[in-house]
This record gives sequence, structure tokens and C-alpha cells, in this order.
Amino acid sequence: MIASQIALVYGTYLVATASPGPSNMAIMATAMRDGRVPALVLASGVITGSLFWAILAATGISAVLAAYAEALSVVKILGGVYLLYLAFRAGRSARRPVSDMTGAMAGLPTPPYRQGVLMHIGNPKAVLAWIAIMSLGLRQDAPSGVLPAIIGGCALLGILVFGGYAVIFSTAPMVALYGRLRRWIEGGLCALFAVAGLKLIAAGR
Repeated sequence: MIASQIALVYGTYLVATASPGPSNMAIMATAMRDGRVPALVLASGVITGSLFWAILAATGISAVLAAYAEALSVVKILGGVYLLYLAFRAGRSARRPVSDMTGAMAGLPTPPYRQGVLMHIGNPKAVLAWIAIMSLGLRQDAPSGVLPAIIGGCALLGILVFGGYAVIFSTAPMVALYGRLRRWIEGGLCALFAVAGLKLIAAGR
């Protein structure tokens, strides 16, 4: 029974992590534009933000945060504002000619690790996702090793998924594709961040 519960947690986290979203799109774009190392650094920031919410969910703090509408609204608004900021930077990057795109992280703010952390901490969906994950895997009679297994296993899955995106999209064919479609990719990233940011702000009001 415990093994099946943990397997369900891993499956849920894997689907949620691998699904397209601002964090994954940012990692992909960074890998194609700036290379593997900056993308891996960004991915490590995203993983850190995810573990931050995991620890809060494990201690019950995020459940309190979700219970109080005012606190969750503040998180949503702040996260939405940050995503709009990323949309502005990506949009400005899309308008630049190729000759202006030299230098690391030209379209998105630096450093990439901090960007990844802020992007994931500012995502209130991560709070609710981890509450759901903990409710799936934890029971009152669960052994003491279940919680470390959940957090450690999900952290490993996050490394494989986010790091995998960084590695795959930094390969030569993907970099060449980015060179041909840079404006479309950055423009799409701008639209994604803008829509996500506006939705968060609207949900927080």
C-alpha cells in the first residue's frame, strides 16, 4: 500500500513537472540561446523553488497559506507581476536584431539561478500541487521514511525533467533551430509569461 501511494505521488509529480509551463519554456529558451550551463543553472533554481514548497507543504505551512485567501492572493499578485516582468524582457529580446544577442542571458534577467527560484516560488500553483502530492502520499500511520522518500524521489524526478530539458534543447540541432526561429520563440515566451502573469494577478484580486 505504501509503495503504491509513493508511486502515485511520483507519477503525479512527473506529469505536473513535465507539462509545458513558464519554467520549462524558460529552460528551453535559455538552453537554445545561451547554452547548456546557463540552462542547467536556471533548472537548478527551479528545482530549489520546488523543494522550498515541498518542505513548506510537509510542515503544513503551505496548507495554512492556501486556507487564508489574503495570503494566497498576495503570492498570486507578486508572482503575476514577476511573470509580466519576464514577458517584458522576452518581448524586448524578440525585437532585437541577431547582432545584439551576444552575451549570456540577453533576453532574461540574471543570474539564472535566482530567476529560477523566484519563478517557481512566485507560482502559487506549486503550493497547491505540493499540498495535493503530500495528501496523496502521507497518511497518519505512514512510516517515518515516507516523507524523505517523497521529497527525495520528487527532487530526483525534477532534476531529470528540468535538467533533461536543459541538455536536450542545448544540442546543436536545437541551437540551430533557435537561430532560425529566435523571434518567434522569444515572442511566444513573451506571450506565455504575459498570459500566465495576467491570470495570476486576476486570480489574486
